[in-house]
Amino acid sequence: MSIFKNATFYTTVNHLKDLPPTRAEVAFVGRSNAGKSSAINTLANRTRLAYVSKTPGRTQHINFFDLGNERFMVDLPGYGYAEVPEAVRAHWVQLLGRYLQTRDSLIGLILIMDSRRPLLELDRQMLNFFRDTGRPVHILLSKSDKLSRSDQQQTLNMVRRELADYPAVSVQLFSSLKKTGTEQVEQVVVSWFDAVLKEQEEPPAAG
Repeated sequence: MSIFKNATFYTTVNHLKDLPPTRAEVAFVGRSNAGKSSAINTLANRTRLAYVSKTPGRTQHINFFDLGNERFMVDLPGYGYAEVPEAVRAHWVQLLGRYLQTRDSLIGLILIMDSRRPLLELDRQMLNFFRDTGRPVHILLSKSDKLSRSDQQQTLNMVRRELADYPAVSVQLFSSLKKTGTEQVEQVVVSWFDAVLKEQEEPPAAG
């Protein structure tokens, strides 16, 4: 069974001081309207696990979902939507940046980009927030069904070239509408969890 199929809502927070203690978590983040909530719902095979709004930027908190076996999925606020007050937008950016840079139990980042408009300035900013942690990033080029086969491959190759010097980054095409790319995401996330949890369970080497 897919790791995401067992997802259940755990808690929501609006301040870093309220983050729950977890052993290992993978975060989903993306520009508003990039298809993040749809991707989460598709992976979990649910229609409303993550709220899909016709108003981009609706997710304003950090939402935690329990995947079982001490593994968590985190739905981060969408970024980049203009029609929110500046103070709110500044709070989101600060919250996201500090979370990505300081959260010890965050083992990897799933970054969703609209395949028709990848690597916008704020996407690069999110990558830079996370870069110094040395932890892996897996990019979903969402809404890939909107592109022709040749455009899909060109976009995939372009993003890979652009991020060739970025450590521990991988990229794939994804479509919530067609439900394509789900198995690849699953394999990546499971491998992250397995590697980290196994490492935590290993006894320290004798001095």
